[in-house]
Amino acid sequence: MSEPVSAIRNIGPKSVPGFARAGLHTAEEVRALGAVEAYRRLVLAGTRPHFIGFYALAMGLQGRLWSDITPQEKAELRRVFDALVAGAGADARGRSDLEAALNLLVVRDTE
Repeated sequence: MSEPVSAIRNIGPKSVPGFARAGLHTAEEVRALGAVEAYRRLVLAGTRPHFIGFYALAMGLQGRLWSDITPQEKAELRRVFDALVAGAGADARGRSDLEAALNLLVVRDTE
């Protein structure tokens, strides 16, 4: 029997819909992909990138609390996170390159 995504340490019920939008419905699917690919899929499915969410997932897949991160691990995961977000075509606030450019031009839907 498969476990829900929320069976992974540090993943709460509020995160489950984001995983579902990314096509990830079980803890086994997330474990098989690993933290980087699973988080990449979350970002591509519309989840706003957040570093703490990324490293909480990485730590949870190791069976560790999110707060159990060493400064060295945090620095390495930050490097990986920044590359992941850049590769997904989003900025640190989760905006696509196009949306970020339009915001610079102050182009907004007025309706």
